Amino acid sequence: MKTNYKTIIVSDVHLGTKGSKSKEIARFLKQFHCDNLILNGDIIDGWQLKKSGSWKRKHTRFFNRVLKMMESQSTNVYYLRGNHDDFLEQVLPLKIGKQFSIRQDYMLKSFGKKFFITHGDIFDSITSQMKWLAYLGDIGYTFLLWLNKWYNQYRTWRGLPYFSLSQTIKQKVKAAVNFISDFEEKLAELAKAKQADGIICGHIHKAEIKDI
Repeated sequence: MKTNYKTIIVSDVHLGTKGSKSKEIARFLKQFHCDNLILNGDIIDGWQLKKSGSWKRKHTRFFNRVLKMMESQSTNVYYLRGNHDDFLEQVLPLKIGKQFSIRQDYMLKSFGKKFFITHGDIFDSITSQMKWLAYLGDIGYTFLLWLNKWYNQYRTWRGLPYFSLSQTIKQKVKAAVNFISDFEEKLAELAKAKQADGIICGHIHKAEIKDI
């Protein structure tokens, strides 16, 4: 018996990159039923696919899982653009059939409350104004993921648990900590402006539930 949820939100899967956890997310979705599935940006990594990335069968399986949810559970799917899948800007807003749409953002109404859902890159001045620097940072992050993979293979061999190098570096570099704090403050202001009770975003790869 599968657990049923009204809405499941997923972001930053980065399909097309070596660091993508496409198998894990497909396995996760297989466990549940949901009425709405919101893909909150950077699901496909267009930046990497233009450069050194490659599309694998496991990346296709993620979308196969989404299609099965639409077919067998009548799940409504909303794909919101991120900065790595900004090629979607050329087609949005787009509705395909009754169950699939590509949008900029989404207002979720749940139990009398409203949550504004957006990828979050709108308030990242690096990705919105200095794209060349964002691409440079993307190269560094890709290297970090490669290093992380080999480091964790060594840790597995030693019988040690998974360790995220990227998260540890983000938490220790003062500029990154300040950036995340400023980013969250701006998003909270946007939620207020939209008269929403909260905001749900991705982009910075740091999972947290926070009152601001």
